Amino acid sequence: MSIYETLVEIIDLRSFSNLWYWIGLAVIWSSASHWVLGVPYDLVLRARRHGGQHYQDLQDLVRINVNRILGIVEISGMWLVGFVSFMLTGLTLLSFWYDVEFAQALFFIAFPMTFVGMMSYTTARQIRRDAPEGEALFALLSRHRFFVQLIGMLALLVTAMFGMYQNLTLGPFQDL
Repeated sequence: MSIYETLVEIIDLRSFSNLWYWIGLAVIWSSASHWVLGVPYDLVLRARRHGGQHYQDLQDLVRINVNRILGIVEISGMWLVGFVSFMLTGLTLLSFWYDVEFAQALFFIAFPMTFVGMMSYTTARQIRRDAPEGEALFALLSRHRFFVQLIGMLALLVTAMFGMYQNLTLGPFQDL
């Protein structure tokens, strides 16, 4: 076995068999479930337990981030929808029509994150409309986090299944 074959076997640069892709995917979903509408979830738990200044900080951060999210959508919402649709369509074509593995890897990150983005917008609108306080705010943020985690688990499952399928069908020396 030559040194090149050994290196290719040890360091596989394809997306679904690359450890760095899976580490990055785990970090993305971990961050998405920790930052609920831009508010760290540990602050939500601290505000629920201790109240006082922690609760005031939570309310301020929620207000700031809700205004930021809704401001972005009000100013450039249609452009954002068009751009995201264009990018997802391009990724879908590259992924499944042209069979580009890197595009497939990006698609399995971007597609479920669009649902998280839409959910964040919906939750921000609900917070502005209802102005929940206390337990109602905690419940809303916790529910949002639960559904982000649910989307993340489903996305990780589908990505892992597709990645395993890719690795089994292509094999380690397909490109040689």
